[in-house]
Amino acid sequence: MSIAAGSGWALLEPTPCCAAKAGDIPRRRLGRTGLKVSIIGLGGWHIGIQKDPAESVRLIQTAIDGGINFLDNSWDYNDGQSEIRMGKAIKGRRDRVVLMTKFNARDKKGALRELDESLRRLDTDYIDIWQFHSIERAEDPDWCFSPNGAIEAAVIAKKQGKVRFIGFTGHKNPEFHLAMLNKDFPWDTIQMPLNILDVHFRSFQKMVLPVAVKRKLGIIGMKPMAFKTALEVASAHECLRYAMSLPVSVTITGCETVERIEQALTAGRTFKPMSKKEIQTLEARSRSVGETGKSEPYKITTDFDNKPSATPPPYEA
Repeated sequence: MSIAAGSGWALLEPTPCCAAKAGDIPRRRLGRTGLKVSIIGLGGWHIGIQKDPAESVRLIQTAIDGGINFLDNSWDYNDGQSEIRMGKAIKGRRDRVVLMTKFNARDKKGALRELDESLRRLDTDYIDIWQFHSIERAEDPDWCFSPNGAIEAAVIAKKQGKVRFIGFTGHKNPEFHLAMLNKDFPWDTIQMPLNILDVHFRSFQKMVLPVAVKRKLGIIGMKPMAFKTALEVASAHECLRYAMSLPVSVTITGCETVERIEQALTAGRTFKPMSKKEIQTLEARSRSVGETGKSEPYKITTDFDNKPSATPPPYEA
């Protein structure tokens, strides 16, 4: 049975947090996985850009020791440096984190090769969440599910115990997410941009989020500041609080400095869900910036697209 986009506040109540001690970052259940994740997570791209690899390691460990247990990454971030540095940072801390990485290949052979490289770089025997990276072309869903497609690699990896849970990500078009959800596969997680600008243009919040909530998926929000363009109309704290107030398990934020780590930790520790009125007020304030889509370049340009290791088959609309 196919699915369609949904909307409505009845489906968009904030996800409840598990009990937390005063001063701790609250945790939420990651869908049906049984995992409990910090409501704010550490983005993988930003922690691979430091000139000194030791600084990257220090940032990651500061985040973990501060209460962030959800770590994002991808096979292609910074030519593998993000995974290599994260692998060094979690040594001795592996049991304290939920480790997620992503892969670009759309074919079985390529996906399995990327998985083995990720495991080596991260210096771990298993990955908690392995996700199809950036579903951003109309042909991607059919490509992934074609004979010898990457979905076969996901099934194999899970059976072998190299991967615990499977999901997919994307930032281009919510229709592509819905096409993936229409496939006959028991997805565990889903990742999408959720911020004060998304709601106004080609909105994942309006089209995909209600469907993911109904399916009880582990929902991972990303780009809470829309590559900083949301900061034109709101503070960083408002952006993070808004994103965490949606029905998500975790909101990923990029932190390239100690100051950004502290900002994320503070937002998590002091989090109080926004009221419906507060959310509506912030959305009204951001409408003029968000309604054209120009402030979310990852939706309307190819500048942020991934680069699969093969050419897709012909696509017929």
